[in-house]
Amino acid sequence: MSLVTEIVRRSIDEARQLITAGGQADAGALAAERLSRTTRSMPHRVLNATGVLLHTNLGRAPLAPAAANAAHLAATGYGNLEFDLTTGRRGGRGAYVKDLLRNLTGAEAAMVVGNNAGALLLTLAAVGSDGRVPVSRGELIEIGGSYRLPELMAAGHARMVEVGTTNRTRRSDYERAITPDTTLLLKVHPSNYRVMGFAEDTPLADLVEVGRAHDIPVAFDIGSGLLDDNVPWLEGPPPPWLRGEPGVRQALATGADVITFSGDKLLGGPQAGIVIGTAEAIEAMSTHPIARALRIDGSNLAALAATLEIYADGRGAEIPFWSMATQSDERLEQRLARLQGVAGGEIRRGSSVPGAGSVPGAELPTPILAISGVTVDLVWDRLLAADPPVVARRDAGDLIVDLRAVPEADDDALMAALESACR
Repeated sequence: MSLVTEIVRRSIDEARQLITAGGQADAGALAAERLSRTTRSMPHRVLNATGVLLHTNLGRAPLAPAAANAAHLAATGYGNLEFDLTTGRRGGRGAYVKDLLRNLTGAEAAMVVGNNAGALLLTLAAVGSDGRVPVSRGELIEIGGSYRLPELMAAGHARMVEVGTTNRTRRSDYERAITPDTTLLLKVHPSNYRVMGFAEDTPLADLVEVGRAHDIPVAFDIGSGLLDDNVPWLEGPPPPWLRGEPGVRQALATGADVITFSGDKLLGGPQAGIVIGTAEAIEAMSTHPIARALRIDGSNLAALAATLEIYADGRGAEIPFWSMATQSDERLEQRLARLQGVAGGEIRRGSSVPGAGSVPGAELPTPILAISGVTVDLVWDRLLAADPPVVARRDAGDLIVDLRAVPEADDDALMAALESACR
């Protein structure tokens, strides 16, 4: 292939330059190293034994089989992406997904874009543009990839007005910040951190009351996408680790005009930015010039539709994220015992985390395998070189293997990789 040829040529040129300068070089070794790095940079399926269920670096939420199949069909053939099979004419993109979202949340209207940053940008550009937008100092988030809320607000031509302090923001802070130029009140659920101790934030209900009193819309960026904080798709009460995580349905019922959230976090679907809210707000967003630039592609849209169908059918527990999060300790310990037989180590109590900025600070009690007495960095590298690669975690000199995010069907492959790596 042309890439291999280019790598070999560059390696020969580098070796020639080094030798000409009086040094030593092996063009074959240079080429082999470069080819190895290039091969490793290719897309690979990996086994996630880190205990981080929504691992941003590993692709976040794995799709349900039905969602993956829907994406495959959309990507390998033609479909009615923007074609109305009833009228035989051009149709709107995502009409079915919008219907599903309205049904699941009770919203007047809905739309979908490529990711949640895009959803918030579109909200600011279409609803808050060219006006003052108060937001709590404690909610001026920065997440991975250098995403900073103040910069996003500037890109959306919204004039950010910081209210309150880092740890305490009251209703009165928003009220004092309102002027005739105020176009939107913004609340953001913090990702990757929580302000603890002497802290106070303004409840969404209070912010909605302020907005209604001044005829100003309220937007709430939930981020992680928990559809309902009652988690009705799981048996029993909501898991304790979800305490404090806002639900989409509850936020809508409180009266927010616009709610934005991700498709690939707690929703357990593909990367997407989902917007629900009033018909007026969604109309302004869907007709804004940048809406087309932010739109979701056909494969992810098909996967999102299949994911939402699972929730609509009452089968949300089958979504891989929720299936992983609710695995029993007993079954995890049985699986770890098999690994212990080839890798040694100790099965002990540990914890997994939701990940990807969802439910910051939350931990899921989980049995783990801690392997001691090995050169951890060497074993780590060997696991990364396995087929498929295995990503575990290192902690206090131990190699930690957490099976919560590893499909049981991959246990044999993981066991073989560990046996080879620990020799």
